[in-house]
Amino acid sequence: MPSLADALAAGPVVLDGGLSTELEARGHHVSSALWSARLLRDAPAAIVEAHAAFAGAGARVATTASYQATVEGFAAAGVDTAEARRLIASSVALAREGQGEGWVAGSVGPYGAMLADGSEYTGGHAATVGVAALRAFHRPRMELLAEAGADVLACETVPAAAEAEALLAEAQSLRVPVWLSLTTVVDDDGVARTRRGERAAEVFAMAAGLDEVVAVGVNCTAPAAVGPALAAAAAGGKPVVVYPNSGETWDAAGRRWSGPPGVSPDDVPSWTAAGARLLGGCCRVRPTDITAVTAAVLRSGPPASS
Repeated sequence: MPSLADALAAGPVVLDGGLSTELEARGHHVSSALWSARLLRDAPAAIVEAHAAFAGAGARVATTASYQATVEGFAAAGVDTAEARRLIASSVALAREGQGEGWVAGSVGPYGAMLADGSEYTGGHAATVGVAALRAFHRPRMELLAEAGADVLACETVPAAAEAEALLAEAQSLRVPVWLSLTTVVDDDGVARTRRGERAAEVFAMAAGLDEVVAVGVNCTAPAAVGPALAAAAAGGKPVVVYPNSGETWDAAGRRWSGPPGVSPDDVPSWTAAGARLLGGCCRVRPTDITAVTAAVLRSGPPASS
Protein backbone atom coordinates (compact mmCIF):
# COMPACT_ATOMS: atom_id res chain seq x y z
CA MET A 1 0.00 0.00 0.00
CA PRO A 2 1.42 3.43 -0.87
CA SER A 3 1.99 6.03 1.79
CA LEU A 4 -0.80 8.54 2.23
CA ALA A 5 1.49 11.26 0.90
CA ASP A 6 2.05 9.28 -2.31
CA ALA A 7 -1.69 8.64 -2.62
CA LEU A 8 -2.43 12.35 -2.33
CA ALA A 9 -0.05 13.03 -5.20
CA ALA A 10 -2.14 10.66 -7.32
CA GLY A 11 -5.58 12.06 -6.54
CA PRO A 12 -8.21 12.85 -3.89
CA VAL A 13 -8.67 10.58 -0.86
CA VAL A 14 -11.96 10.40 1.03
CA LEU A 15 -11.91 10.76 4.82
CA ASP A 16 -14.50 9.53 7.28
CA GLY A 17 -17.03 11.69 9.12
CA GLY A 18 -17.94 12.35 12.73
CA LEU A 19 -17.05 9.22 14.69
CA SER A 20 -18.67 10.44 17.90
CA THR A 21 -21.78 11.44 15.97
CA GLU A 22 -22.08 7.94 14.55
CA LEU A 23 -21.51 6.32 17.93
CA GLU A 24 -24.17 8.53 19.49
CA ALA A 25 -26.60 7.71 16.67
CA ARG A 26 -26.03 4.04 17.48
CA GLY A 27 -27.17 4.60 21.04
CA HIS A 28 -23.90 5.18 22.88
CA HIS A 29 -23.45 7.91 25.48
CA VAL A 30 -20.73 10.33 24.35
CA SER A 31 -21.52 13.47 26.35
CA SER A 32 -19.07 12.85 29.18
CA ALA A 33 -15.77 14.68 29.47
CA LEU A 34 -14.07 11.75 27.69
CA TRP A 35 -16.49 11.98 24.73
CA SER A 36 -16.03 8.97 22.40
CA ALA A 37 -12.78 8.02 24.15
CA ARG A 38 -14.89 6.49 26.94
CA LEU A 39 -15.84 3.72 24.53
CA LEU A 40 -12.21 2.69 24.09
CA ARG A 41 -12.65 1.22 27.55
CA ASP A 42 -16.36 0.44 27.68
CA ALA A 43 -17.38 -0.59 24.15
CA PRO A 44 -14.43 -1.06 21.77
CA ALA A 45 -16.49 -3.22 19.40
CA ALA A 46 -18.84 -0.28 18.86
CA ILE A 47 -15.90 1.82 17.68
CA VAL A 48 -14.94 -0.87 15.15
CA GLU A 49 -18.52 -0.94 13.86
CA ALA A 50 -18.61 2.84 13.44
CA HIS A 51 -15.31 2.81 11.54
CA ALA A 52 -16.66 0.04 9.32
CA ALA A 53 -19.77 2.08 8.54
CA PHE A 54 -17.66 4.93 7.22
CA ALA A 55 -15.43 2.52 5.28
CA GLY A 56 -18.54 1.06 3.70
CA ALA A 57 -19.54 4.58 2.68
CA GLY A 58 -16.31 5.03 0.77
CA ALA A 59 -13.91 6.48 3.36
CA ARG A 60 -10.34 5.37 2.80
CA VAL A 61 -9.03 6.98 6.00
CA ALA A 62 -10.26 6.05 9.48
CA THR A 63 -9.61 8.63 12.17
CA THR A 64 -9.06 7.09 15.60
CA ALA A 65 -11.24 7.60 18.66
CA SER A 66 -8.39 9.43 20.40
CA TYR A 67 -9.38 13.07 19.83
CA GLN A 68 -10.28 13.47 23.50
CA ALA A 69 -8.18 10.58 24.78
CA THR A 70 -5.37 11.82 27.02
CA VAL A 71 -3.66 10.45 30.08
CA GLU A 72 -4.89 13.49 32.01
CA GLY A 73 -8.46 13.05 30.85
CA PHE A 74 -8.51 9.36 31.70
CA ALA A 75 -6.96 10.10 35.12
CA ALA A 76 -9.87 12.43 35.89
CA ALA A 77 -12.17 9.49 35.11
CA GLY A 78 -10.29 7.20 37.48
CA VAL A 79 -8.15 5.38 34.89
CA ASP A 80 -4.49 4.85 35.82
CA THR A 81 -1.64 5.90 33.55
CA ALA A 82 -0.72 2.45 32.23
CA GLU A 83 -4.30 1.67 31.29
CA ALA A 84 -4.78 5.11 29.76
CA ARG A 85 -1.73 4.60 27.56
CA ARG A 86 -3.00 1.15 26.51
CA LEU A 87 -6.42 2.56 25.63
CA ILE A 88 -4.98 5.38 23.54
CA ALA A 89 -2.77 2.96 21.61
CA SER A 90 -5.69 0.54 21.14
CA SER A 91 -7.56 3.18 19.13
CA VAL A 92 -5.24 2.49 16.18
CA ALA A 93 -5.94 -1.25 16.09
CA LEU A 94 -9.69 -0.62 16.37
CA ALA A 95 -9.58 1.82 13.46
CA ARG A 96 -7.50 -0.62 11.40
CA GLU A 97 -9.97 -3.42 12.07
CA GLY A 98 -12.95 -1.32 11.06
CA GLN A 99 -11.34 0.34 8.05
CA GLY A 100 -9.89 -2.73 6.40
CA GLU A 101 -7.97 -1.51 3.35
CA GLY A 102 -6.91 2.10 3.67
CA TRP A 103 -5.08 4.33 6.09
CA VAL A 104 -5.42 5.11 9.79
CA ALA A 105 -5.09 8.67 11.06
CA GLY A 106 -4.31 8.99 14.74
CA SER A 107 -6.47 11.82 16.04
CA VAL A 108 -4.62 14.41 18.10
CA GLY A 109 -7.16 16.87 19.43
CA PRO A 110 -6.20 20.23 20.95
CA TYR A 111 -5.48 20.93 24.59
CA GLY A 112 -8.90 22.54 24.88
CA ALA A 113 -10.61 19.25 24.06
CA MET A 114 -9.17 17.73 27.23
CA LEU A 115 -10.78 20.56 29.22
CA ALA A 116 -14.19 19.54 27.79
CA ASP A 117 -15.48 23.09 28.08
CA GLY A 118 -15.55 24.18 24.43
CA SER A 119 -12.08 25.74 24.62
CA GLU A 120 -11.10 24.24 21.27
CA TYR A 121 -13.57 26.70 19.74
CA THR A 122 -11.96 29.74 21.35
CA GLY A 123 -8.25 28.92 21.67
CA GLY A 124 -8.22 30.79 24.96
CA HIS A 125 -5.91 28.25 26.57
CA ALA A 126 -3.07 29.14 24.16
CA ALA A 127 -2.46 32.45 25.93
CA THR A 128 -1.87 30.84 29.32
CA VAL A 129 -0.47 27.40 28.58
CA GLY A 130 2.35 28.34 26.18
CA VAL A 131 4.17 26.45 23.43
CA ALA A 132 6.54 24.49 25.69
CA ALA A 133 3.72 23.17 27.87
CA LEU A 134 1.61 22.37 24.81
CA ARG A 135 4.48 20.35 23.36
CA ALA A 136 4.80 18.42 26.61
CA PHE A 137 1.04 17.79 26.64
CA HIS A 138 0.85 16.50 23.07
CA ARG A 139 4.07 14.46 23.00
CA PRO A 140 2.92 11.30 24.86
CA ARG A 141 -0.21 10.78 22.78
CA MET A 142 1.59 11.46 19.51
CA GLU A 143 4.26 8.92 20.48
CA LEU A 144 1.67 6.32 21.46
CA LEU A 145 -0.33 6.66 18.24
CA ALA A 146 2.78 6.57 16.07
CA GLU A 147 4.21 3.54 17.88
CA ALA A 148 0.85 1.78 17.55
CA GLY A 149 1.12 2.03 13.78
CA ALA A 150 -0.94 5.04 12.71
CA ASP A 151 -0.12 5.96 9.12
CA VAL A 152 -0.44 9.68 9.85
CA LEU A 153 -1.32 11.84 12.84
CA ALA A 154 -4.33 14.11 12.38
CA CYS A 155 -3.48 17.25 14.35
CA GLU A 156 -7.00 18.57 14.16
CA THR A 157 -9.38 21.26 15.35
CA VAL A 158 -6.35 23.41 16.16
CA PRO A 159 -7.66 26.79 17.35
CA ALA A 160 -4.51 28.86 17.77
CA ALA A 161 -1.09 29.54 16.29
CA ALA A 162 0.74 28.56 19.48
CA GLU A 163 -0.82 25.11 19.45
CA ALA A 164 -0.01 24.65 15.77
CA GLU A 165 3.59 25.60 16.51
CA ALA A 166 3.76 23.04 19.32
CA LEU A 167 2.28 20.24 17.21
CA LEU A 168 4.57 20.92 14.27
CA ALA A 169 7.61 20.99 16.53
CA GLU A 170 6.66 17.61 17.99
CA ALA A 171 6.04 16.16 14.52
CA GLN A 172 9.57 17.19 13.55
CA SER A 173 11.01 15.82 16.76
CA LEU A 174 9.24 12.46 16.36
CA ARG A 175 9.71 12.41 12.57
CA VAL A 176 6.15 11.25 11.98
CA PRO A 177 3.81 12.29 9.13
CA VAL A 178 1.00 14.61 10.18
CA TRP A 179 -1.68 16.79 8.76
CA LEU A 180 -2.40 20.14 10.35
CA SER A 181 -6.06 21.12 10.40
CA LEU A 182 -7.25 24.38 11.92
CA THR A 183 -10.74 25.27 13.03
CA THR A 184 -11.41 28.67 11.53
CA VAL A 185 -13.83 31.54 11.10
CA VAL A 186 -14.06 34.29 8.48
CA ASP A 187 -13.77 37.92 9.58
CA ASP A 188 -15.71 40.87 8.20
CA ASP A 189 -13.10 41.35 5.49
CA GLY A 190 -13.40 37.75 4.28
CA VAL A 191 -10.10 36.67 5.85
CA ALA A 192 -9.83 33.18 7.36
CA ARG A 193 -8.66 33.30 10.96
CA THR A 194 -8.06 30.79 13.74
CA ARG A 195 -10.57 30.75 16.57
CA ARG A 196 -7.93 32.69 18.51
CA GLY A 197 -7.99 35.41 15.83
CA GLU A 198 -4.69 34.89 14.00
CA ARG A 199 -4.58 34.88 10.21
CA ALA A 200 -4.89 31.28 9.09
CA ALA A 201 -2.47 31.89 6.21
CA GLU A 202 0.30 32.75 8.66
CA VAL A 203 -0.31 29.55 10.62
CA PHE A 204 -0.32 27.40 7.49
CA ALA A 205 2.95 29.04 6.46
CA MET A 206 4.60 27.41 9.50
CA ALA A 207 4.12 24.03 7.81
CA ALA A 208 5.18 24.98 4.28
CA GLY A 209 8.73 23.66 4.40
CA LEU A 210 8.25 20.67 6.71
CA ASP A 211 8.59 17.22 5.16
CA GLU A 212 6.56 15.69 7.99
CA VAL A 213 3.43 17.62 6.98
CA VAL A 214 1.44 15.78 4.31
CA ALA A 215 -1.46 18.27 4.19
CA VAL A 216 -2.83 21.44 5.77
CA GLY A 217 -6.39 22.67 5.94
CA VAL A 218 -9.50 22.95 8.07
CA ASN A 219 -12.00 20.88 10.00
CA CYS A 220 -14.87 21.55 12.37
CA THR A 221 -15.49 24.73 10.39
CA ALA A 222 -18.91 25.64 9.03
CA PRO A 223 -19.23 24.68 5.34
CA ALA A 224 -20.04 28.29 4.43
CA ALA A 225 -16.70 29.43 5.89
CA VAL A 226 -14.50 26.83 4.20
CA GLY A 227 -13.63 28.73 1.00
CA PRO A 228 -11.30 31.42 2.39
CA ALA A 229 -9.55 28.88 4.59
CA LEU A 230 -8.88 26.57 1.64
CA ALA A 231 -7.37 29.43 -0.33
CA ALA A 232 -5.09 30.25 2.60
CA ALA A 233 -4.11 26.60 3.01
CA ALA A 234 -3.35 26.04 -0.68
CA ALA A 235 -1.06 29.08 -0.86
CA GLY A 236 1.76 27.18 0.85
CA GLY A 237 1.90 24.45 -1.78
CA LYS A 238 0.90 21.53 0.44
CA PRO A 239 -2.07 19.26 -0.39
CA VAL A 240 -5.20 20.55 1.30
CA VAL A 241 -7.38 18.69 3.81
CA VAL A 242 -10.99 19.73 4.34
CA TYR A 243 -13.59 18.12 6.57
CA PRO A 244 -16.14 20.63 7.82
CA ASN A 245 -18.82 20.03 10.38
CA SER A 246 -22.47 19.98 9.41
CA GLY A 247 -22.87 23.73 9.86
CA GLU A 248 -24.65 23.39 13.18
CA THR A 249 -23.32 25.18 16.26
CA TRP A 250 -22.04 23.48 19.43
CA ASP A 251 -23.44 24.87 22.67
CA ALA A 252 -20.72 23.96 25.19
CA ALA A 253 -22.82 24.97 28.21
CA GLY A 254 -25.88 23.02 27.10
CA ARG A 255 -23.75 20.27 25.50
CA ARG A 256 -25.91 20.13 22.38
CA TRP A 257 -25.94 21.12 18.72
CA SER A 258 -28.28 23.73 17.30
CA GLY A 259 -29.08 25.28 13.92
CA PRO A 260 -29.70 23.75 10.50
CA PRO A 261 -27.15 21.43 8.87
CA GLY A 262 -25.49 22.76 5.75
CA VAL A 263 -22.87 20.26 4.50
CA SER A 264 -23.43 19.31 0.85
CA PRO A 265 -21.60 17.17 -1.72
CA ASP A 266 -22.22 20.04 -4.13
CA ASP A 267 -19.28 21.74 -2.41
CA VAL A 268 -16.83 19.02 -3.43
CA PRO A 269 -15.97 20.37 -6.92
CA SER A 270 -15.01 23.76 -5.49
CA TRP A 271 -12.95 22.08 -2.76
CA THR A 272 -10.98 19.95 -5.22
CA ALA A 273 -10.53 22.94 -7.53
CA ALA A 274 -9.01 24.80 -4.55
CA GLY A 275 -6.47 22.01 -3.99
CA ALA A 276 -8.31 19.69 -1.59
CA ARG A 277 -6.93 16.14 -1.68
CA LEU A 278 -8.29 14.85 1.64
CA LEU A 279 -12.07 15.36 1.83
CA GLY A 280 -14.59 14.27 4.41
CA GLY A 281 -16.60 15.54 7.33
CA CYS A 282 -16.40 16.28 11.03
CA CYS A 283 -19.09 16.69 13.69
CA ARG A 284 -22.61 15.66 12.67
CA VAL A 285 -21.43 14.18 9.37
CA ARG A 286 -22.61 10.58 9.02
CA PRO A 287 -21.88 7.67 6.65
CA THR A 288 -24.72 8.70 4.32
CA ASP A 289 -23.01 12.08 3.93
CA ILE A 290 -19.67 10.39 3.20
CA THR A 291 -21.37 8.23 0.57
CA ALA A 292 -22.45 11.44 -1.15
CA VAL A 293 -18.96 12.97 -0.82
CA THR A 294 -17.43 9.80 -2.29
CA ALA A 295 -19.79 9.96 -5.26
CA ALA A 296 -18.96 13.62 -5.80
CA VAL A 297 -15.22 12.86 -5.71
CA LEU A 298 -15.70 10.10 -8.27
CA ARG A 299 -17.57 12.49 -10.54
CA SER A 300 -14.76 15.05 -10.28
CA GLY A 301 -12.05 12.52 -11.14
CA PRO A 302 -10.70 9.12 -10.01
CA PRO A 303 -9.71 9.06 -6.34
CA ALA A 304 -6.41 7.66 -5.20
CA SER A 305 -6.35 3.93 -4.55
CA SER A 306 -5.01 2.28 -1.44
